Amino acid sequence: MDSKKYLEDISEIKNMMSRSSRFISLSGLSGILAGVYALIGGYLGYLILYPSSWTFDTYEEIKLSILSVAAGVVFFAVITAFILTYKKANKSGEKIWDASSKRLLVNFLIPLITGGIFILLLIRLQYWVLIAPATLIFYGMACLNASKYTLGDVRYLGITNIILGLISAYFIGYGLWFWILGFGVCHIIYGTLMYFKYDRR
Repeated sequence: MDSKKYLEDISEIKNMMSRSSRFISLSGLSGILAGVYALIGGYLGYLILYPSSWTFDTYEEIKLSILSVAAGVVFFAVITAFILTYKKANKSGEKIWDASSKRLLVNFLIPLITGGIFILLLIRLQYWVLIAPATLIFYGMACLNASKYTLGDVRYLGITNIILGLISAYFIGYGLWFWILGFGVCHIIYGTLMYFKYDRR
């Protein structure tokens, strides 16, 4: 009896330590929706880049349209992630802004901001074919770096996106399709796995 209680106490201590060092309220549903937004963005990007009923007078209009779509995808994904994560954290009694979430955010943003600056330089130099690979690689590195402070599944999402980004850098000209695969399909798959693994408890 004492041995069983001792093991239960040890398990409880481990859970408390895990909660104090990791932010575990990430919503799997937000990952699914981020993937859906990326698929919509990829479809709009396809309409812009390939022959369609849409017409653009100048190259600048095409560039601005692509950047606007990408910004829209990021905006809706971030807002959705915040709202759903906030609701999940409240439901589980976890603070959304504490030491673990701060560490998560800092470690996520360092590679992400670095990648953002690098991509702005690519845009300035008009190396358009490298933008999709770069977004996948730096986003993957951000997920990998932040995974130490949240759910371990994020690590595998990061690794997957890094691999896709490297493959995309080799197959120049197919960046849009790899972008759709990485940000769209992979987010939906990993978001679904995380939803059934964590959110439905």
